[in-house]
Amino acid sequence: MNKYYLLAMRENSYKPIKKITLFGHLEKRLRLNDTSLNTPYYLSRLFYLFFLGLLYIWNAHYHEKMLHKVRQLQPIVDSLRVKYMQLQSSDMFDRKQSEIAKKVAPLAIYESKVPPYIIKANKKRGLY
Repeated sequence: MNKYYLLAMRENSYKPIKKITLFGHLEKRLRLNDTSLNTPYYLSRLFYLFFLGLLYIWNAHYHEKMLHKVRQLQPIVDSLRVKYMQLQSSDMFDRKQSEIAKKVAPLAIYESKVPPYIIKANKKRGLY
């Protein structure tokens, strides 16, 4: 017989069947095989995850608060937009030449019927 077989038979050793369990898989993934809660390595990871969780919760609350404020201010913004558009349209109407002529008529200011004179500069003199 094989001498290795004889040595194994003499020792009568038991080889356990390795089953992968959920917690065994987590220990392997998180590298917690030889660590305990008292080690700084595990605590640093735990504090980091705790901090990220707090940051996530704070961010969610902050955005909920901002959405609430936006929903409250939306009707006010809409009414101000309507007022702005009304003022802009009335201003554009008041800028028309005919409306200006109507408003200055009581002051005895009328439009000129004669077109303006064109003044031409002499380029030889060097004025322009």
